[in-house]
Amino acid sequence: MTKESAPRRHLPTSPFKARPLREVEDFALGDRVSHDRYGLGTITAVELAGGAVLADFGTVETRVVSPYYGLHKL
Repeated sequence: MTKESAPRRHLPTSPFKARPLREVEDFALGDRVSHDRYGLGTITAVELAGGAVLADFGTVETRVVSPYYGLHKL
């Protein structure tokens, strides 16, 4: 399993435009979700303090941390 790197910050002197900030979705227990790697699943637990969710995708149950890259609410 690979970890995603932190987003790069935009330097004010850069000639390129800054990327827009991604909105963090709110997930609730029982929400149907889709993940880029694991497919369709259901939220089985929500960690409020850590900003993570536990999702069951049938073959694997995985913990996805905020900002939930690759996880989309259906």
